[in-house]
Amino acid sequence: MCGIFATTGNMAETLVNDVLQSMHHRGPDEGKDIKLDNFHLGHRRLSIIGLHDGIQPIHNEDKSKWIVCNGEIYNYLTLKKEIKNNVDFLTESDSEVVLKIYEEEGIEGVRKLDGMFAFFIADDENNTFLAARDTLGIKPLYYGRDKTGQLLFSSELKTLYLVTDDVHEFPAGHYYTPETGFVCYRKIESPVNADIYDQQSLDKITMQINEELTSAVKKRLLADVEVGVLLSGGLDSSLISAIIANLNESGQPVKSFCVGSEDSEDLVRAREVAEAIGTEHHEYIYTKQELIDVLPKVIYHLESFEPSLVRSALPNYFVSKLAAQHVKVILSGEGADELFAGYDYLREFKDDQCLNHEVIRIINSLHNINLQRADRMSMAHSLELRVPFLDLELIEHALKIPAKHKLHTEERMEKWILRKSFDGLLPDQILWRKKEEFSAGSGALEILEQHANNTITDEAFKKLNLDAPIDLRSKQEALYYKIYKEIFPQASAIDAVGRWATA
Repeated sequence: MCGIFATTGNMAETLVNDVLQSMHHRGPDEGKDIKLDNFHLGHRRLSIIGLHDGIQPIHNEDKSKWIVCNGEIYNYLTLKKEIKNNVDFLTESDSEVVLKIYEEEGIEGVRKLDGMFAFFIADDENNTFLAARDTLGIKPLYYGRDKTGQLLFSSELKTLYLVTDDVHEFPAGHYYTPETGFVCYRKIESPVNADIYDQQSLDKITMQINEELTSAVKKRLLADVEVGVLLSGGLDSSLISAIIANLNESGQPVKSFCVGSEDSEDLVRAREVAEAIGTEHHEYIYTKQELIDVLPKVIYHLESFEPSLVRSALPNYFVSKLAAQHVKVILSGEGADELFAGYDYLREFKDDQCLNHEVIRIINSLHNINLQRADRMSMAHSLELRVPFLDLELIEHALKIPAKHKLHTEERMEKWILRKSFDGLLPDQILWRKKEEFSAGSGALEILEQHANNTITDEAFKKLNLDAPIDLRSKQEALYYKIYKEIFPQASAIDAVGRWATA
């Protein structure tokens, strides 16, 4: 996990230093930049794999091609074995494998990558480049042009705004070269022949879910550093925690982390789960004033004013800060509600086609909403966060499951099929517990609502709405928007914000 920067030209060293410093939180272990004939690359590193020799930018043998990469390639060891011509690798880094694949197969090699990533390959020899972002947009990437027309790429908005006001989000599941423009190399689509699952027994479907999620978790334990887990006490994080505990072979208990206000439901439930599965549990109790005081800092890192995002980002910020004191990598339960139809409104979609269409829509919208919050809050504290529920193989399988097994009904609670798939892994009172919104369970929701109502008067709300280029739907959104605009006054900063349908 890192912060990257690249430009199709050269930049003053003082500005490069400012750019790298703006991403220090994304990679405090090392910082380096390289000036090439046609490009300037910068990188801030959080070392996870290849601890001693993975400093970036990484080059090929003759230094004609270079890469800066943020994220993890989970199948890099397999790809390394498949690469032809008995290639010698200069490092143990998964990022070097991406560069070698580009050398072997060109731009189409990106289709082979399984992971969360955003990278820029400078092909200095041929004066061209390849930029790419993972299928779901788990890792961030932005682009823009400076006043001279040079293209710029970076991991965060705030970094590019040091150089230009013209900033856009790089689309998930795409690559870009000067010759091709943007190309969608992979997207989530409705499965072919999904009706065959109608003929499968419930036992077979649940067994496959169990195997796929367990495999997804195992894949994300790949690291040269210790891996922990976020544990709110809800179903999703409890399942991930229990699976990690089962897979753990270190001889030491897995570290789990939870935060909340005093006596919040999350803290109580997380303790219960931690005791049941035997994790080394850590928690932090924040005060109302701490929550309010940290709000501007959270919005600065989050780069959004979307109300539900900010509400959930605040406890995420505190739990990431807590976890970063103990581990470098953390797993979370992000994505389960989307994949297994955990939201109440999805009950409206009765048939497989309609449900899948909506599930795919919300999964494809996560890049600048929930996944942005997950990345920014963890990286604010130099912590890598991984999301097993958003494994591509698991998504493909889950989309084939008939709607009747996923939908919330009077007889079946939300995510029934997921719970059924792990029957026996957790005590029944945990496995079959009703879902609660993270910010509500952590005690943040009520505090934030009260603070917004006390801060934004009716008159101020009307004025903010008149001045804003968008409809501010609540006093909470108005408060967050006001803070956001003070930090990011650029016009393009509004377009970069993903918004839910309701505030």
